Amino acid sequence: MFVLGVDPGLTRCGYGCIEQPEGRGGRTPRAVALGVLRTDKDDPLPKRLADLQLGIRALIREFQPAVVAVERVFFQANVRTAMAVGQASGIVMAEAHAAGCQVEMYTPNQVKDAVAGHGSADKEQVGQMVQTLLGLSAPPKPADAADAAALALCHLAHAPMRDRVRA
Repeated sequence: MFVLGVDPGLTRCGYGCIEQPEGRGGRTPRAVALGVLRTDKDDPLPKRLADLQLGIRALIREFQPAVVAVERVFFQANVRTAMAVGQASGIVMAEAHAAGCQVEMYTPNQVKDAVAGHGSADKEQVGQMVQTLLGLSAPPKPADAADAAALALCHLAHAPMRDRVRA
């Protein structure tokens, strides 16, 4: 199963496609792709949103994830940032749903708790735990990619219980 984690943003939108091998036996998840989609801050907003939409669509087409895990906009002190993140998040969720993917949302604290063991972990701790959990030689860079991988790992940690509850 492929899970695409997305750390939404308009200037930098992190993504992490993680494969969870099927079956039992303690198989560890594997990073298939980690990176960042970027838009030009000097472009008009509609173009930036369209560019992001095309980038997300291409990722979904290429990796065909079963699930897209998106960071839930929980709190932002800066209204302008919150709006941009909300717009990017909406694009991601709409594209994922249109492609037939299950869409799940997680708060930053849920992600930190699932990956680092406590909801107050800082970005460096999250990056180091993503590195450890995926067996990478270094933490993913930039931090947006590490955060996106952490979202996918969070979903993989929550999915078994979520599936049982839904059943």
